[in-house]
Amino acid sequence: MKSIAIITARGGSKRIPKKNIKDFLGKPIIAYSIEAAIESKEFDEVMVSTDSEEIAEIALKYGAKVPFYRSEKTSGDFATTNDVILEVIDEYEKRGKTFEYGVCIYPTAPFVTGEKLKDALSKLIESNADTLIPVVAFSYPPKRALVIREGKLVFEYPEFMDSRSQDLESEYHDVGQFYCFNIEAFRKNQKLMKGDILPYIVDETEVQDIDNESDWKIAEIKYEKLQMKDKCPNL
Repeated sequence: MKSIAIITARGGSKRIPKKNIKDFLGKPIIAYSIEAAIESKEFDEVMVSTDSEEIAEIALKYGAKVPFYRSEKTSGDFATTNDVILEVIDEYEKRGKTFEYGVCIYPTAPFVTGEKLKDALSKLIESNADTLIPVVAFSYPPKRALVIREGKLVFEYPEFMDSRSQDLESEYHDVGQFYCFNIEAFRKNQKLMKGDILPYIVDETEVQDIDNESDWKIAEIKYEKLQMKDKCPNL
C-alpha cells in the first residue's frame, strides 16, 4: 500500500513571523515533522507543500521533496488544509503517481515522532476507517464551563451545575498535529473531519498549540522535559 506524507507549510505567518521555519531548540521547527515522517519508514514520498522558496530550501535540506509549489488559490489566508491536500493529490496524479493512504503533518508539530506516525497509520489501515485524528481530553469538563454575561458569572450549561466533574463524559479536541486518511475516502468526503473517523488519544504532555510567542516558549519547555524523561525514565 503506497502512502504519502504531506507537510503543509505556507510562507505567510501573521502572529509569529516565519513561524514554520523559526528555530525550535536548535533547528527549524519544520525539520521535526520532516524527520519524524522519514524515520517512520512508512512513506513512499515525504513532501512539503509550500509557496515559499525559503521553506522549500530548508525542506530539501532535511530530506523532504518539493516537486511543485502551491497555487495562489491554496496559498491565501482562507485556504483550508483540505484544499491543500486535494491539490497535492491531484498534482501527483498528473505526474502519474497515486497513493492509497496519506498523512498530513503540520510543520509546527515537534511532538510528532516516527513511532507515533507508524502506529497511527497502522491503526487506520487495520480499522478501514476514513480518517484517524489525534485528540486529547479536555483537562476540565467543558460542560462545567462558566461564562460572563452582562457582567455576571453564569454556567454555560446550568443543567450540569451540580454534576461532579468525574461523573461527566470525557470530551476531546483535535491536537492539530497530523491526520491519517484513506485517499479514496478523502476524495469522496472532501474533508478530513467527515465520514468514519477513528480517534488516536494523545497525552496532554505531548500537546501544545503554538499560536504566539508564549505558546512557543511553553512548547520548548514541554519538549525538553519529554526528552529528559525519555533519556532518564526514573526522573
